[in-house]
Order: sequence, then structure tokens, then C-alpha cells
Amino acid sequence: MDIVIRPVEPGEHGELGEITAGAYLRDGLLDFGESDAYLGELRDVAKRAAAAEVLVAVENGALLGGVTFVPAGGPMADIAGPGEAEIRMLAVARAARGRGAGEALVRACLGRARSVEGCVRVVLSTQRTMRSAHRLYERLGFTRSPERDWNPLPELDDITLLTYELTL
Repeated sequence: MDIVIRPVEPGEHGELGEITAGAYLRDGLLDFGESDAYLGELRDVAKRAAAAEVLVAVENGALLGGVTFVPAGGPMADIAGPGEAEIRMLAVARAARGRGAGEALVRACLGRARSVEGCVRVVLSTQRTMRSAHRLYERLGFTRSPERDWNPLPELDDITLLTYELTL
């Protein structure tokens, strides 16, 4: 059976939150580990789903991962400006990696962006260590936009997020 991309269902919020939090924790992407304040945001799928579009990858009834698609700014946007959509919190369960779920989720976001009137670009932020994600983004046509790199915690000098963009 193929991977299906669809909106998250309320009954899946908890599971997707744990997949997302677990992916960030196990990959060492949270500077403060279990005590990182961002961990609560990663787990709070209901909050994201109320403010943006949360998509999931499902195969044979199993939840493989998810992504948050922010169509045109809004409360979930970190860096999107006018005419831009944003991809956030892409995560795939460790056991499901390498099967195309991440790529399918990003492609679904690109399809959604193309259907948003006035959307000309998709943007995203990523950490320096997310090299496999960087390869995925570049393979799909994203390019680095270093002039938009930013620090979500300005009081800490060593947390700079890299940015990518794809013009539609």
C-alpha cells in the first residue's frame, strides 16, 4: 500500500505529538533535551491544527509522521512574509524513515502552496545538523536563503536556524 497524505484527525494529535517530539529528541535537535521549552510546542498538535494545517503520512493505517503547513503567514509562521507559505515541524518516526514519508509530506505542502491564491514562495527553517532534511529540500528545488537565517533565542549566540526557499 502507498503512503497517504491527509489532514491530521483529532484522535491522532497525541500520537503525532509524540512522533514529532521523539524525532527531535532522538536526533539531538533540542539544545536542552527533555527540559527544552520547545518540546511542549512539538507535542501540542491540537494548538498547531487550530492555527495552521497539519498533515500526516499514513501507511497501512500506521501514522508515519507529519508536518505543519502555514498557508499565508498567521500565528504559526516564523519567517513567511507576504505571498509566502511556510513548512514547519516536519518529522517522521525513526522506524518509518527512508520510505519516502518526509518527501511525500513536503510535496503535499508544495501542492497546497500552489493552490493558495497569491502564494509565490514556500519557506522553511532548519537546523545545521539536519543534513538529510537539507538534501531532501535541495532535491525538491529549495535553495538556501542565508540572508534570512535567524536565531529563535537571541540571548543564546549559538542557535542559528538556516533558511530555505522555493519559488513556485
